[in-house]
Amino acid sequence: MNAPDKVPTSPMPHVMNTYGRLPIALSHGQGCWVWDTNGRRYLDGLAGIAVSTLGHHHPQLVPALQEQIAKIIHCSNYYEVPLQEQLAARLCEISGLDNAFFCSTGLEANEAAIKLARKFGHDKGIERPEIIVYEKAFHGRSIATLSATGNPKVQAGFGPLVEGYVRVPLNDLSAVEAAARSNPNVVAVFLETIQGEGGINPTRADILQGLRAICDRQDWLLMLDEVQCGLGRTGKWFAHQWAGIKPDVMPLAKGLGSGVPIGAVVAGPRAARIFGPGNHGTTFGGNPLAMRAGVETLRIMSDDGLLANAAARGEQLRAAFEAQLKPLPGVKDIRGQGLMIGIELDRPCGVLLQRAADAGLLMSITADSVIRLLPPLVINADECDQLVQILVPLVKAFLAEPRA
Repeated sequence: MNAPDKVPTSPMPHVMNTYGRLPIALSHGQGCWVWDTNGRRYLDGLAGIAVSTLGHHHPQLVPALQEQIAKIIHCSNYYEVPLQEQLAARLCEISGLDNAFFCSTGLEANEAAIKLARKFGHDKGIERPEIIVYEKAFHGRSIATLSATGNPKVQAGFGPLVEGYVRVPLNDLSAVEAAARSNPNVVAVFLETIQGEGGINPTRADILQGLRAICDRQDWLLMLDEVQCGLGRTGKWFAHQWAGIKPDVMPLAKGLGSGVPIGAVVAGPRAARIFGPGNHGTTFGGNPLAMRAGVETLRIMSDDGLLANAAARGEQLRAAFEAQLKPLPGVKDIRGQGLMIGIELDRPCGVLLQRAADAGLLMSITADSVIRLLPPLVINADECDQLVQILVPLVKAFLAEPRA
């Protein structure tokens, strides 16, 4: 008799095992709430990792996308796409930059930024251009963006990494100055305005201003990755605007399409004419459906005052956490801006993911010990109170447990 087939232990045996998933399958959502396939309701404190800007089933976004799907979804970049020009013009208006390239993901946007920097260097006669990048950075999982990332855990097993990066600590201008003196091939500085995967680590305003001055003096590109922290999440359109500066290159993605895959690179005068026909491209980037999602997302954000809401609700959450968690032994820091909040504990806290879900809250743990909150920008004051009421007791109970 033949032995029976081995019973798969994974609930999704035919899906490649690349994610540590919770045993939850979401079926639908409304606003800041989602339901799983068992009918259980959750407050969405993650927004699909800063993607669902307008929450779920938005009453204006959904019919706009339905209308677009009924017209045309994809046509390729062999032809003009009027919605590309419409979205690019709006991005340039709110950023003060010059033009945009559209792709489908943040990884692609960061890859395009790296290519811009290298082409910028080659155009200046630098044969092996180098880019200053940062410790704890995360820019993606392609080989080039993985090499720019500052996390040995996600790099392990994928060497040899791409050369051409000079790594420095965050918020240290002297390290950048030293790199300028010792690396004549540097052509750009590339960093997240607020590091997301690295633990919600903001770049200080004075550092951003100093980097802008260094890049101007050295004729480098200042490239600010706003994939996670941009698009209104901090209370301004882009997180660097709190420092009163403009980058030369700004990768975007995540929240720009409210769930429809989209990425963009917005460029200022120093970088806007680096690429020419044939230098870069994409099949799906800039398709009419994604462009409509971006146009409608930015319109609704503006019409509904979601930047001001992000600032106010973020302040509400941080004030509550400062009062109820900051005094506790085991809470190291509470940081971030707007609706991008990190609560750093003094020990790994991955078990809180399942405990929060069991209590009806979706959130994230990043850098092993940082609770990350990225709720939709439509979250209201009552929902913020409910988030606090769920999360604070969980953290208190966790910190009261004996260490493993």
